[in-house]
Amino acid sequence: MPQTFPKARRLGRRADFQRAYEQGTRAHGRFMTLFVIPNSLAFSRLGIAATKKIGGATIRNRAKRRTREVFRTMTSPDGLDMVVVARRELIDAPWSDLREEFRALLGRQRRTTNRRSR
Repeated sequence: MPQTFPKARRLGRRADFQRAYEQGTRAHGRFMTLFVIPNSLAFSRLGIAATKKIGGATIRNRAKRRTREVFRTMTSPDGLDMVVVARRELIDAPWSDLREEFRALLGRQRRTTNRRSR
């Protein structure tokens, strides 16, 4: 697996974030809130929101790096746009806890989406 996070896998436009916030399903966790909405692509994309509430630029960038790495190393289902809103607790969280929470929130999202589509 390549050690990069290509631009095609990133959400960058404000409209994409707004669409996830307004039309997507959300799941709250201890370290993050995850918004998920289907996209029409053959791969998933990730957007990260780290506000000044969690700290200065260095802290926010660390939160984003950790979140990208969790997304990059996990096998996520294709065809989803995901937005992670980081919480302050994410900065010092053990790596295994971050991975487990992301996996759990994504699983919760799938169940919610399946229920809505019935």
